[in-house]
Amino acid sequence: MLWGQAVVAIWNGITPDGRAEFYAWHLQEHMPERAAIPGFRRGRRYIAADAATHPEFFTLYEAATMAVLLGPDYAARLDAPTPWTRRATAAFRDTSRAMAGVRHSEGPGAGAAILTIRFEAAAGAGSGDAALIALLHETLAAPRVTGAHLCAADLAASGQRTTETRGRADIQAPPAWFLMVEATDPEALATLLPETALRAAGAAGTLLRGRYRLEYTRTDAG
Repeated sequence: MLWGQAVVAIWNGITPDGRAEFYAWHLQEHMPERAAIPGFRRGRRYIAADAATHPEFFTLYEAATMAVLLGPDYAARLDAPTPWTRRATAAFRDTSRAMAGVRHSEGPGAGAAILTIRFEAAAGAGSGDAALIALLHETLAAPRVTGAHLCAADLAASGQRTTETRGRADIQAPPAWFLMVEATDPEALATLLPETALRAAGAAGTLLRGRYRLEYTRTDAG
């Protein structure tokens, strides 16, 4: 299960010239800084597990509540980016970031791979929630699956430009909804949640699917 009732989910690419600095910054400054914010419990960074997954990186921060994400401590970091943050994020491409509430989370633990699917909710969100949750619950019976989660973004908060993002041309619209399925390996995720099943359960719009493998984890304990 996820460690909290809210998440920050970030999908981004990186230019070849910015790759080495991205790794150094993310490991040495950015993830420790985020994990130290009161109420942030865990950060995980993933890299694409196949050529069809785009953009290349997915980062997930788990927080105790949405109030943490909307509160002054996180806002203070977003409005005071370090010089290294400015340099590193200048090389970002195709960035999408969602501040989201966790609508459902279950499973025995974190996996070494994750499937993310971004989409829009269909009309009649209440019935769509139930159908999507039921579909996610079914995936837990698949071999090597360790967790299944459904999240709904706060679009106003997610789309708000801060000092960190103001002026950046790589920022794309946040997804309204996204689901995540964790497993021991990327191959376990290959055939899960086909588009026909997702649309029947209430997913609408373009479905953006990606399989990622875990690179690094940082918790609030360091």
